Amino acid sequence: MEIRVIWEPKVKENFGELSICIGVINNVRNTKENEEVNRLRLSVYEEVKANFNIETLKDNAIVRAYRDFYWKLGIDPTKTRPSGEALLRRVLHGDELPKISTVVDAYNLASMKTIVPISGFDKDCLNPPFHVRFARKGESFMGIGMNKPAILNDNVLVLTDEKQVLCIYPYRDADYTKITDTTKNVLLLCYGAPEITSETLLDAMNLTLSYIQTVAGGNIETVKVFS
Repeated sequence: MEIRVIWEPKVKENFGELSICIGVINNVRNTKENEEVNRLRLSVYEEVKANFNIETLKDNAIVRAYRDFYWKLGIDPTKTRPSGEALLRRVLHGDELPKISTVVDAYNLASMKTIVPISGFDKDCLNPPFHVRFARKGESFMGIGMNKPAILNDNVLVLTDEKQVLCIYPYRDADYTKITDTTKNVLLLCYGAPEITSETLLDAMNLTLSYIQTVAGGNIETVKVFS
C-alpha cells in the first residue's frame, strides 16, 4: 500500500503545524486474549502508576497540548477527554482498560503510556490516499458503538480515505474499518496536535508496533510522519 496524506489548506490555516504518524504491521494474529497481553497489561499499569499522578496530570505538557487543541476544535476536553489521557485517568483511578482484542489492547496500552491518541484500522478496508480536512456539511459518519450515523457540520475535523470518513479527528473511529478477529493487516495512526513534535509521534508509534508484535506477532511495513 502506497501511503499518502493530503492536507486541506484550511486545516493548516487554522492549526499551523499539525502532523500524524502512520504505521503498518501485517500478518498479525489478533485473538481475544493471550498470556502475552496479560503480562504486558500488568507491566504497563505498574509503570504508569509509578510515573503519573492523577492530581498533577493536567499539568503534563502532552496532556496540555492535546487539551489546548481540543479547545481550538470546539471540544471541551474536560467532558470529552483526549483518548490517551482518558485511558490513563481510568487506570490511575484504579480501574481496568476495556479488554477488546490483543491488537486493540496493545495500542490502547501504548496510547495510555504515551498519552498520544492512537487509532487502529483494518488496512484491507481502507482506500488511500488519506485526507485531513474539515467535514462537508451534511456528511455522515458511523462510529464504533453508534446506533445510527452522525450528520457532521463543516467545522468538524476528520480523517478520510477516498470513500468515507475514517474518524473524527482525533477521538472517534469508524465502525466499518475497525479491527476485528479476522483482521490480518493493520494500519495505525498517532494523532498530532500543534505543540506535539514529530519525535513524540514516532516514539509513540514505535512503542505501539513493538507492543503489537509482542502480543500478536506481525511484520512492520511502514513508519512515517506526515505533515
